[in-house]
Amino acid sequence: MEAERLIEAGRRALADSRGALDVMAEAWQAQALARAVGSRLALCGPMELRSEARALGEIGAGCSALDHPTVLSGGARAAQLSGIGEVRPALAGLALLLGEAGIALVGVACDTGEDGLYWQCIEAMDAADESLDRVHGMLRRLAERERERDRERERDGPYGIRGPAPSAAGS
Repeated sequence: MEAERLIEAGRRALADSRGALDVMAEAWQAQALARAVGSRLALCGPMELRSEARALGEIGAGCSALDHPTVLSGGARAAQLSGIGEVRPALAGLALLLGEAGIALVGVACDTGEDGLYWQCIEAMDAADESLDRVHGMLRRLAERERERDRERERDGPYGIRGPAPSAAGS
């Protein structure tokens, strides 16, 4: 499944989450998807994003995110990732998902009286925040690249690098 559709499915599932364990499972799903998108972009994304993408693909890799019982029962949504159509919209959607997951985790951490769940939330919030920083970094790089292209077009003028075509009368 294409990245934007998976991200949208994750946002809907997070919004529909009821209870702390559902929110935690969806936060882990979001993190797994962020790692999958990062890994995919590190392999075949724009060259200027590959370093940040590689780092995104490694965030939280050592934690027990995929061992979460709800994730295990339904499987990681990220395993369905088949490609990334447009990089910028996919990263923008991923940023929304990670931000929403972070906010939901804050709510769970504030409401829980269970020490273990609280620290799981903190760990998940840290991973979501770090992932969000990487995604924002990639979005900034894409914006810089676009601004540079615009500056080059302006320097080239309305006719491109060579200028206007010579007229038959003026030759």
